[in-house]
Amino acid sequence: MPEWQAFSTAASSADVCLKSVRSFPAAGLHVDVSGQRYSPELESAAEQLLSARNFTAAREALLTGGICNPTEDRAAWHTALRAPAPNAEITAERERLNDFIRNADASRRWRNIVHIGIGGSDWGVRLSVNAFGYRKVWRNVRFVANIDGHAIEGALADLNPHDTLIVVASKSFTTVETLENAKRAIEWLQAANVPDPYEQVVAITARVETAKKWGVPESNIFKFWDWVGGRFSLWSTVNLTIAMVVSSDVVAGMLAGAAAMDTHFAETPLHSNAPVQMALSGVINRSVLGYGSLNIAPYDFRLGNIVSYIQQLDMESLGKSVDLNGEPVSVATGPAVWGMPGTDAQHTFFQWLHQGSDGAPVDFIVCQHADHKWRSHHQTLLAHCLAQREALLRGKNYGQALQECLDSGVEPGRAEWLAKHRVHKGGRPNTLIVLPRLTPYTLGALLALYEHKVFVQGLIWGINPFDQWGVEYGKVLAAGILNELQHSQAAQVKHDASTAYWVNQFTDL
Repeated sequence: MPEWQAFSTAASSADVCLKSVRSFPAAGLHVDVSGQRYSPELESAAEQLLSARNFTAAREALLTGGICNPTEDRAAWHTALRAPAPNAEITAERERLNDFIRNADASRRWRNIVHIGIGGSDWGVRLSVNAFGYRKVWRNVRFVANIDGHAIEGALADLNPHDTLIVVASKSFTTVETLENAKRAIEWLQAANVPDPYEQVVAITARVETAKKWGVPESNIFKFWDWVGGRFSLWSTVNLTIAMVVSSDVVAGMLAGAAAMDTHFAETPLHSNAPVQMALSGVINRSVLGYGSLNIAPYDFRLGNIVSYIQQLDMESLGKSVDLNGEPVSVATGPAVWGMPGTDAQHTFFQWLHQGSDGAPVDFIVCQHADHKWRSHHQTLLAHCLAQREALLRGKNYGQALQECLDSGVEPGRAEWLAKHRVHKGGRPNTLIVLPRLTPYTLGALLALYEHKVFVQGLIWGINPFDQWGVEYGKVLAAGILNELQHSQAAQVKHDASTAYWVNQFTDL
């Protein structure tokens, strides 16, 4: 469309400005996009592009339960779960959940929790528990996601079956990995002569009847709804484990922070709307500048799992190459998302970010204030975060590198050679997200920031960020191969030569 052409042209001619600050307050956070391309012409072109994509109507549909997932004819109304005054159905289910938790806490039951889920039923819970329960909690929690039997074996090892609650989280309650692991947990309870193993199982699902047929008592089933996508289900009853391990107050704080970001996204003008500005930078970096990946660098030990959380949110949502009309998208979409916490990352892959031939945009996430007593540690952490970001922005040219070598006493001939190895290209895009400190409120706001960023990117690219048909295809193929392996027969389905060979090798004929 012409608006895209104008946007792309303006982005290509814009540059990073090192002499001014573009930082936006958003639900208690500060989002500094000074390290991204900007010009008045680009800002104008971006607003025209969003208008051409019917941004206002699309945002309204997202926030009010309209159809945002057309391929599955569903809303994507996860924001309703964290609204300050949710509807009666959501309120009633939340109260049921809170009653369950209050009763368990009052009786000091369930010293151990085994949380079984995968993808959206795992990453957000794991992230939140690690963020706020990393020092000490009275309940012991273990997570099981992978179908590898070592995962469930390790999770159950050394636990007391009579004081262990099994939480099974699956939207469809048909997820193969989750249900197989849950069966092993039931067998473990039975082997320990637990009187009624299913009384120690909680199901969190949108398919209540399916969970009942599986054996879970209705009183132990907590529901969420089809309009809650799996990767957005942290805001639903999936957060039971968070509440039981680190408290219901943590869940309430996260919901409040996310709701505040929803308000910011709904009401803030586009030029200072943090999710919108991050999305525009993301589109420019991927589709105009050609960067193939996005690095997430949380400078907070407690946020180690946020990389995987954002990775799923972004890549499962934006890993699409067909638009809403069923036509191929003509530009590059969703980047690969990767990373690890700083400062570990600096000693692992930051060399590639600084001087590699490709490089990648970086989202730096840091807390202004720490919650530990060692001030020098936090000052050092902040210094490294800002320094790495500045080095990516400013770079170092040959003349600067040469002068450094000469000033350090390197012989001129060698200095001319060595300086070439010390040049940093600079101008590498990055965003700095500053939390005052890590609280449930700020974490909730941070996760909602990324949710809305991903939604806007999908809108600009004209793709559906709420389905995942590629994953479904793999599940179908796996079911056929599993049937062949379990029945110890040679490959019956028509496979490619290599797959057929290995099916036969793995089958106990």
